[in-house]
Amino acid sequence: MARTKEFDPDAALQAALELFWQRGYEATSMADLVERLGIARASIYATFGSKRELYLRALERYCEQSDSARLLDLSQPGPALPAVRALVRRYAVTDEEEGRRGCFVTNTAVELAPHDPAASRRVEASLDRLETLLTAALARAAAQGELPAGRDPRTLARMLVVLLQGIRVVGKTADGAPRARDAAEQALALLD
Repeated sequence: MARTKEFDPDAALQAALELFWQRGYEATSMADLVERLGIARASIYATFGSKRELYLRALERYCEQSDSARLLDLSQPGPALPAVRALVRRYAVTDEEEGRRGCFVTNTAVELAPHDPAASRRVEASLDRLETLLTAALARAAAQGELPAGRDPRTLARMLVVLLQGIRVVGKTADGAPRARDAAEQALALLD
């Protein structure tokens, strides 16, 4: 008869996500995971596989949560441009703790994507989803007459994706907040 798990794998995955997001992959040891998750090393391996596999699952969880929130924000009925503006401004305004953590996807892009093909694919997929959501919202804005004629929704969406990821990197620095806000407002001026 199989033993039942004495912990909640979903809660453990969320705890791992928070730890990896706070410290990064390399700076998080298995001992750190054992302590934070409150479960034995063998249970972590049996449930999630290696530390790398746990990290990639945590990244997937983060992407699912972020994508759901963005989809909800950008697909509301009515004018689309205010939702795009709100999303960009939300990226540019972060509290100190959030700013230091940055974006889990951006952190992965910087730390692992250059040498880890699986991490790189997940980062690319996340950026592609964000670009698709922004393109759809901007296409809706164009169709509703909210964007000036001749503005290409896909090109604008790509520019915003790059800006948003850059904002998350700059936001990790001590003077990042004013730079991020100024950059966001300048980019939003392109939508007028």
